[in-house]
Amino acid sequence: MSSGSNFVATSQYRHLRACMVCSIVQTQQKFVKDGCPNCEDYLNFRGQPDFVDDCTSPVFEGLITLRDPKNSWVAKWQRLDGYCKGVYAVKVSGNLPSEAADILATHNIEYRPRDGSDVNQD
Repeated sequence: MSSGSNFVATSQYRHLRACMVCSIVQTQQKFVKDGCPNCEDYLNFRGQPDFVDDCTSPVFEGLITLRDPKNSWVAKWQRLDGYCKGVYAVKVSGNLPSEAADILATHNIEYRPRDGSDVNQD
């Protein structure tokens, strides 16, 4: 990624987490400080370290760097088209808490797990 603010030093790799809703990968500190660039409008991670812990996972597989999510076939395949530029996990392990799933439902957003268990992928 070209922006210095998105650079992650190798010493911080152990602090990387993936959002269970959109699968973007950031440090835990960045999720708490800035929120999730795709989900912040409804999940409100900013300033809530416990909620970040509950809705993100340190266990994920593979990384995809998206520069042009609108036109990327990989973005479409991973259901990332429409999201912001960034680094995303291919699979994210973990269970989204019911509180977060309820918030998504109130915004008419269907939660689809990113752990590979969703067999109804488009």
